[in-house]
Amino acid sequence: METTRQAKISRLLQKELSEIFRQQTAKTHGVLVSVSAVRVSPDLSVARVYLSIFPADKSQELLESITKSAKTVRYELAQKVRFQLRKCPELTFYLDDSLDYIENIDRLLQK
Repeated sequence: METTRQAKISRLLQKELSEIFRQQTAKTHGVLVSVSAVRVSPDLSVARVYLSIFPADKSQELLESITKSAKTVRYELAQKVRFQLRKCPELTFYLDDSLDYIENIDRLLQK
């Protein structure tokens, strides 16, 4: 069960992270990274970030690149939320494949 505080912090992190990724992907044309969900642990020390990456064929290599640069992303995030949060949580990135799953179900239902 997610508390109200966890929900507020996850929304804040999602908004700021999506802005960070929008600025970074503006340099690379044809790639879109969106933050679909953020789940914060009860002690607010770890945040699981679910990313939706378009096009899907570049998603795995882009996720590895983002994971390698997680410290710089966390630093940028900490600069943006420094007045709202005392400590910025550790970030772990996951690929959100729910859209692929939905497409697969639609394809199966069409048959």
